[in-house]
Amino acid sequence: MQVLVRDNNVDHALRFLKKKLQQEGVFREMRLREHYEKPSQKRAREKAEGIRRTRKLAQKKMNRELGIASPKKAKLAARPKPGL
Repeated sequence: MQVLVRDNNVDHALRFLKKKLQQEGVFREMRLREHYEKPSQKRAREKAEGIRRTRKLAQKKMNRELGIASPKKAKLAARPKPGL
């Protein structure tokens, strides 16, 4: 994975890298691999995740059919840039 640093803005590039890693699931994978997980626990976790995912999709489908709008994320106010 590669992230370009523009105008020597390392903070922005680091934030962008963290976002990419989060989307790829790297942090989640690291957390799961910190400790050994028994095969029975792994199966139970994966089954629960599948159930959760299915319920979430069914809820979204139901909301779409009923015309219920999903809650919108509030946009953050523009933050002033440091040093200006």
